[in-house]
Amino acid sequence: MSCCKKLSEGAEAKFAELDAFIATLGVDRDDERRRGRLIQVLHKAQSIFGYLPREVQQYVAQKLFLTEAQVSGVVSFYNYFSTEPKGKYCVDVCMGTACYVKGAEKVLSELERVLGVKADTHPTEDGLFSISALRCVGACGLAPVMMVNGKVYGKVTPAKAVEIVNEYKKQG
Repeated sequence: MSCCKKLSEGAEAKFAELDAFIATLGVDRDDERRRGRLIQVLHKAQSIFGYLPREVQQYVAQKLFLTEAQVSGVVSFYNYFSTEPKGKYCVDVCMGTACYVKGAEKVLSELERVLGVKADTHPTEDGLFSISALRCVGACGLAPVMMVNGKVYGKVTPAKAVEIVNEYKKQG
């Protein structure tokens, strides 16, 4: 599923899918474990919607009998959660020390130039790509590292990064 679709596109089906997931957890108002289920539910919601806009956070709060502040506090605390849409292909460039020393900054700059968007902003106009600069992905021996939707590419040069992106473009 593309994570760039507007919330209104298929929202009813997405909320139904989220409801079905929450129902499997057996959450009720008197169950103190409902707070412990929040991160699990947010992960599922983000996988369904692609990101966690305010409407989804409000919905989760209602379903788990929590306040909106409790939900938004968790969403804003963890870097994994996003309140903005992402591209179908999320391109992450590691900017940890080993990757940076071996040229990750040049890889990132080339990707921004070729895709026409800055890292950590918005997806490309076609909704295919978004770029993020990460601190460290723990693959220092492969530096510099780039990931696309979690798939790791090591010893990436600016030219190789463009080749990788072009392969994903062909897939649409």
